[in-house]
Amino acid sequence: MNDVTARFVDERQRGRLERRFGGHVVDWLSHLPAVVEELAEEWRLTVEGPAPHGRTSVVLYVRRADGAEGVLKISPDSGLAVSEAGLLRMWSGSRRVPDVWAVDPDHGAILMERVEGRTIAANGVVPPMETIGGLIAQLHGVEVTREQRMELRPLTARVQFVFDMWNRERLEGPAAEIVPAALMHRGGAKARDLANGDVDVVPLHGDLHPGNVIDGGSRGLVVLDPHACLGDGAVDAVDWTLWKATDIAEVERRVGVLSRVMEVDGDRMLEWARAFAPCMAVAKANRGQTGSVEFDLLLNLCRVPA
Repeated sequence: MNDVTARFVDERQRGRLERRFGGHVVDWLSHLPAVVEELAEEWRLTVEGPAPHGRTSVVLYVRRADGAEGVLKISPDSGLAVSEAGLLRMWSGSRRVPDVWAVDPDHGAILMERVEGRTIAANGVVPPMETIGGLIAQLHGVEVTREQRMELRPLTARVQFVFDMWNRERLEGPAAEIVPAALMHRGGAKARDLANGDVDVVPLHGDLHPGNVIDGGSRGLVVLDPHACLGDGAVDAVDWTLWKATDIAEVERRVGVLSRVMEVDGDRMLEWARAFAPCMAVAKANRGQTGSVEFDLLLNLCRVPA
């Protein structure tokens, strides 16, 4: 990776992108500086530097000619960028997502509003479940057209992708010796069964974890990085039922509040939590976080008979 590219992408982010998209991303990264320069000229941007990255894109802080602070996201998968921009625009009336200012499908680029604040994950404090349930309900309650719904891929595809990814993460890390493969297979089968249902079908964020929600101060909670799909609304609450929970009673209490506020079935939400628990256990194991009651709870949830 040359010095110019390194202005935008560090070695850790390059590794994330390679794991997600394969070795060809190296060639994509070599062209990234030229793409950034082209987009900056087209959209009259000043590039201020790299922002926190995810698994699927390079993110840069930028400033428009009118002084407005923005974020430029560029992904090797242009389809992901177009899908994300579409869902953000669909939810724009809720004011719970950043405004999308421009999209370049050819380069997989999105220019959007910069929302100041720290993510819930960075703050490290579990918000009231009434607040989270209200946020999710507000997103799910936005009216969408038939055409917009038809453009969203099914939840079954998202579930398959998530379990394929975490099965690879398990095999390639310490979790291979800690989280039994049988738990992953059982969780995947349960999630696929749930995803095939036709209850409470809404446009979903698809990756609504505490790292993708910003506390925007007076703006309120703002949602980032959707992986748009269509399916059971209960699944968008799963991460919030389990994040920093230490016993089943706490999980059940959160499920009770979330399901009531979101007006979905609590038993089904709990089944979703059990289905995805092994994926979260793999994440903790690979980060060396196995010696905790939180990790033990995840494994216990995995082992609850269906």
